[in-house]
This record gives sequence, structure tokens and C-alpha cells, in this order.
Amino acid sequence: MYGYSGKILHIDLNERKHWVEEKPESWYKVYIGGVAMAARLCWENIEVGCDPYDPGNPICFANGIFAGTPVPVGGKYGLASKSPLTNVIGDSLSGSWFSIALKRAQWDGVVIHGASEDWVHILIDDERVEYLPAEKLLGLGTYETEEEIREIFGDDQIRSATIGPAGENQIRFANVTNDGRQAGRTGHGAVWASKKLKAVSVRGTHGVTVADPETLLQMSFDITESSQGPHTEKYRIYGTSTNMLNMNKMGLLPTRNYQEGVFEFAELVSGEYLDEHHKVKVIACAQCPIACEQMSLVKKGPFAGAMTGIEYECLQAVSSNCGIDDMTAAIRLVDIADRSGMDAMSMGVTISYAMECFEKGVLKKEDFKGEKAPEGIELNFGNGEGAVILAEMIINREGIGAILAEGTRIAAEHIDQEYDAETWKWAMNIKGLECPGYDARSLKTFAVGLAVGTRGGCHNRSAAYDPDIKGQTNRFTIDETRGKVAARSEEYAAVYDTLPMCKFIRRCFTGKADRAGAWPAIAKLINATTGWNFDYDDVDLIGVRAHTMKKAFNIREGWKEADDDLPYRWKHDPMTIGPSAGHVVTDEELKYLKKIYYEAKGWTEEGLIPKNLLVDLGMDDIAEEIGV
Repeated sequence: MYGYSGKILHIDLNERKHWVEEKPESWYKVYIGGVAMAARLCWENIEVGCDPYDPGNPICFANGIFAGTPVPVGGKYGLASKSPLTNVIGDSLSGSWFSIALKRAQWDGVVIHGASEDWVHILIDDERVEYLPAEKLLGLGTYETEEEIREIFGDDQIRSATIGPAGENQIRFANVTNDGRQAGRTGHGAVWASKKLKAVSVRGTHGVTVADPETLLQMSFDITESSQGPHTEKYRIYGTSTNMLNMNKMGLLPTRNYQEGVFEFAELVSGEYLDEHHKVKVIACAQCPIACEQMSLVKKGPFAGAMTGIEYECLQAVSSNCGIDDMTAAIRLVDIADRSGMDAMSMGVTISYAMECFEKGVLKKEDFKGEKAPEGIELNFGNGEGAVILAEMIINREGIGAILAEGTRIAAEHIDQEYDAETWKWAMNIKGLECPGYDARSLKTFAVGLAVGTRGGCHNRSAAYDPDIKGQTNRFTIDETRGKVAARSEEYAAVYDTLPMCKFIRRCFTGKADRAGAWPAIAKLINATTGWNFDYDDVDLIGVRAHTMKKAFNIREGWKEADDDLPYRWKHDPMTIGPSAGHVVTDEELKYLKKIYYEAKGWTEEGLIPKNLLVDLGMDDIAEEIGV
């Protein structure tokens, strides 16, 4: 088989043993790689109905089809487990050298079973697996852990995926980090901690064999050349944080825990301000010619020395959404999240939730007592120093940080019970996953895309904000087309997440980001790598199968139609200022949007998947389990 080894590595932490599972080529043609393959491995190996922290919840890596080849932005892998934040599929992507090392070790995927009695560090050295004690790595941040592992082995070719203190303390939105990149959003770091797994390191020494190297090289060169042109200019110069001012202008920038969509100090936390005052360099992932990550440094003040990569989603979560107009505090907050291995988006939304609880009198200053704040914190919106202290309390589960470490859904349940309050109405999450940086009250297509999201509300899994923002749809109204638009947008995104490739390359194939522009080129890349004969329709099916796989997992784990919902605020509390003022997504509108979305997917009125549809997709065994 070209492009794949045909082998999945299984590791049992209980028994300290490993074995190899061989998969047929037909299996790879259905699941390809990335999040689709990782979710499938999760389906095959999980104890159905288990708690996410039980040993029966596996850790599933799945490599990308293009990892280790010249294909630009193809150096990514998928990671999946049952999420402790949502109790449904937790699928994430990360990239750079770790995925390439795994490919060179000749593993298409890795499944880690069980739980260790003692903290462990796994080393995968080609076909050899070692179980190393990890006690000396405990307490180290994510970057420090990677550096320490390379120092121990004296080999900079060893690449590691690690958890930091946030993961060790089982913060429900803890990340897994490799090469400075985050597999984030759904709490993988907490799952690793439940297994006492501190790090997985890989050293691979083999080459990657492809079917048609000449075609692959020429296409890779052409795409790389295109990626240096106008199609990626905004990413190369400002990164995604340029969206701060764009979203603010449209009234879509989350502000003070999504109460409004316009932040009066947006210019002080914009990508342009970041570029002028704090950016020190840009860096790229392995196999990436774009280099979008804006490494930014605080040069003076109480947060001097804080440095990390900044992008829009994290920036808005810790700045405008917390009412913070101090870029140095925002950089420090993202720096804390990245070094501790904590999802900056969920962290920011959780802090903004706590700020609203304080401003509305549910929580008092003394509720925020900690080592660095013995008298407590006046946690008003805009208090950057207080937010930094609270972030550290969350990492250490100190005081109220232990409650907030559970995420907004569980934290609201706890606080509402203790204080006889209704803070759940401003706990901004979908299925337990904190919301992204686009206010959905006036993005009606995106609203249904978020509500039905398989891992919760996620801008990466649903691209339905794109037609709303670009004016291809009327973002303030609904019509019968929105279900189809939302369905196709998530399947479009799932193609990139399954290969997986960074979506920033999408306009570099032919200058067009749509299927007509990208799919023929992607089919040709797949064929040159594998020797298959994929065409336009086969690429479309990649996305359909990937999304269906994750949906099927959720159904088997107990998903119900009522779970496809939006936060109370987006349904009942209109914004009062800006171009998006006055709009909400009513319960009636959401019910209709879900109905036409389910129809567009070919599902039942209850959102279940017909057996014949699963069979047509080549998922016969899944059809027998959950098909209707």
C-alpha cells in the first residue's frame, strides 16, 4: 500500500504490552485519516457508555494521508476520545513534526488502552515501545516537557505530545500539546491524566513511499508557490487576529460574555495593534509555507516576558469577551494557557462567565480568594490582572478555580445550586463546549451549524459562518436553503479535517475555495500518494463519511435531538448596540432550522441516521448498531 503502512499500534497501559492491528486498503478508503479515522478507532475500541475518565475510554491517534510528504500543510494528525467536557466525541487536530515522526515510524494510528498505576511516558521508537517513568516530568509545562524529553535522550529527532499542569490536574478543557501546537477544545489533556499518561514520544527512521512522486512533487511546488500570493496574505501578515476589527464592525465580536457584539476598545486588542506593538516573529508548522502564527511578546509592565502565538479565537476569548482592553494581559492569558496545556478559548469564556457572575452579584470578592489574592478579587469585566490570577487558580484547582476548572456547564450547575441562582442562562456553551468567537444571534446559518455540531459549538467543524458573513445568505433571516448550506459547510470542513490539511490552503489550488476549485486538485494529490482513482465525488464522500462517523458515535453514546441546542442568551437576549442589535435565534426558528438541516442530511425528524444511508457509505457494521 502506498501512503500508508496498513498498521495500527495498540498499547495497553495496564499490562504494559502492545500489539499490531493490520487494516485492509478498503478500510483506509472509507476513513482516510485525521479526525475520521481517529473517531472510527474510538468507535472500535471504546467501552460503550463509559465515563470519559474510565480506563475503557481509549486515546486514538490517526495520522494524515500526506504527513511526511511534500504536500503543503499536510503534516497533521487527528486525536479522539470521549470528551470529559461534553460526553460526546472529542475530536481534535494538531500538526507539525509529531505527525511526521509517527508516519516515519510506520504507524497510521495509535490506540492507547487502559490506565497506568503510575505516571508514565511512552516512547515509540519505530516498532519498539517503551514504558518510561514520568514522575520527574510532573509539574513541567508543555514546552518544558518536550525540551526535557529531548534533553534526556540527546536526540532532537524525538517528537513528543505532552500534557502540562492543567492536564495533570484534570482541568476538563486541558489540551495535548506537541511542537508548540495544541490538540485542543475537548479536554484531551484531562483524559490523558486519568490514565496517568504524561507524554507520548516518537522517533521514526523510515521513509514514506508514494505512488507517483513526480506528480506529487510538481503539485506540491505549484501549491507552495500559490500560497505565497494574495490568497494567504492576511494570514502571513497579521494572522487570524485581523478578524477582531472585522467582527467588531459587523457587531459579531463577543463582548463581556457575549452580552454585546461591539467592543469599544477593539482597536487596542486588534491584530493590527498586535503587529505594531508586540509581534516579534512569525512561525510555521512543519510542511507549511504560509506561517500564520504571530509570536508576540510583552516587553514591559507587570506581564513582561510573556510570549506566545496569538490567533483570533484565543485573543477574542481573553480580551473583548472579558472586557479587557490591555493587550499585555491578553498575551499573558494565552501564554498561561499554552504553557499549562489549557484551552485558551474555553478558559477565556469560563473567566468571562465568572466575571458576569461577579458583576450581577451572584459571586462576591471573597469567593475569589487565593494565594495571590488573599482578600479576593474584584472580578469586574476589564480586570486583566484579576483574570490572570484566576487563570492560575483554575490550573491549580485553587479555591473557586476548582469549580471553574469543570467548564461553564458543570460550574453553572454547581453555582446555581449553591447560590439559588440562574447563571446557566449566561453559561455560554453548546453541549458543554464553550462557544467560539462569532456571535450567532445574527448568523442564522451558523447558528444551526453550531447547534448540531458533533463536538459542540465549533467554528472549525462548521464553516457555516462563511456564507453568512460574506453575504451569500441574509444573516439576519432564515429560509428553506439554510439546512443544506449548513450541512454542506460542515462536510466541506470535514474533508480538510480528515486528510487532514490546514484550511488556510483552500484558495491555493485554483484561487477558489469552493468544491469546484479544490476537489479535483485534492483528488489528484490523493491518487498521486496512494495510487487510487479518486474523483470529485469521492472527495465529497470523505467529508460525508467523516461527519457521519462522529454523529454515529454520539448516537451510540446517548445523544438526543434536544442536545442540538443553543445557549439561552442567543435565543432570548438580543444585543442592544451595533449592526446586529435586536436579533436572536428563537426556539421556533431553531426548531425549523434543525428540521431542514436533518432533511438535508437525509436523517429522520429526530436526527437519527437511516440504516440504508450508512450502508451506502460503506459503514455496514455501524448501520447494524445504530441505523434506523
